[in-house]
Amino acid sequence: MSDKPTNDSGDDAKADGKAGRAAGYHMGDVDSVISVEEVARQAAEIAEEISVEMLDALAGGDPYLSIEDLCAGYGQMEILHSINLRVGRRQSLCLIGPNGAGKSTILHAIFGFNNIFSGRILVANGAGMSDITTLSPNEKLSRAGIAYILQDKSVFPAMTVEENLWMGGFLKNQPAEAREAAEKVFDKYPRLAARRKHQAKVLSGGERRLLEISRALVMDPDVLLVDEPSIGLEPRFIDMVFEILHDLQHVEGKTIVMVEQNAKKGLEFADLGYVLVSGEVAIAGRGDELLENPKVGELFLGG
Repeated sequence: MSDKPTNDSGDDAKADGKAGRAAGYHMGDVDSVISVEEVARQAAEIAEEISVEMLDALAGGDPYLSIEDLCAGYGQMEILHSINLRVGRRQSLCLIGPNGAGKSTILHAIFGFNNIFSGRILVANGAGMSDITTLSPNEKLSRAGIAYILQDKSVFPAMTVEENLWMGGFLKNQPAEAREAAEKVFDKYPRLAARRKHQAKVLSGGERRLLEISRALVMDPDVLLVDEPSIGLEPRFIDMVFEILHDLQHVEGKTIVMVEQNAKKGLEFADLGYVLVSGEVAIAGRGDELLENPKVGELFLGG
């Protein structure tokens, strides 16, 4: 994914001697190239005061997944600085912001893919909140019900669709349990069932993304961490993927935390939206509110 929006008319603007105007990040046309650093600078200027009480209220006053004052990163480099996050059961949250803001790092921290220097990650357990900060990724999946859906190209291309689904149940006690869970996925998605014996490498882009999502469902998680669901897909497949995610949230009751480079599509889908800048939450609100926010629109939604 490019760090800069495309510039189809910059040369013409320069030839005309006119000042360029940036019209968004990853969306819409631009008259001049705006760097990631400039997007971050402008986003920092519109940052709002974000209180924990405000985040709790957005999550309906009863968060299912919480992050408290989290500092995390890679090696000794701290990327996230005292991040707070709240999302309620059966809610969806979309994280947007410029490249390098820490969006995917939040997903990595929740799932245990990076270093956590301080803070806590909590998930509801029926009797309160459980601290899952130090659990391994396997434990996050098997004990806390959290699944990570990676970016594109995470299927095993030489394996069949069926074998890929079985791999999603690698933490099941018995292989038969993984096969039984895979059959439930096939029942739900006939499109995959029709290709169960095909190698994954022959699937279309949309079918591969469906397989990636379905593989995560084999363990029947409660929380889905979804990293860039639309990346690399044609528009018709993007719509299909978001319809699947809508079904998982509203029919199956999954809680979804998503990073999406198509900010408009992500905020249209999600109940909640956070704008991240330089490892901090700059703006938080309901998805529809952020769509109507002119400052967010100018930087991230195409003006």
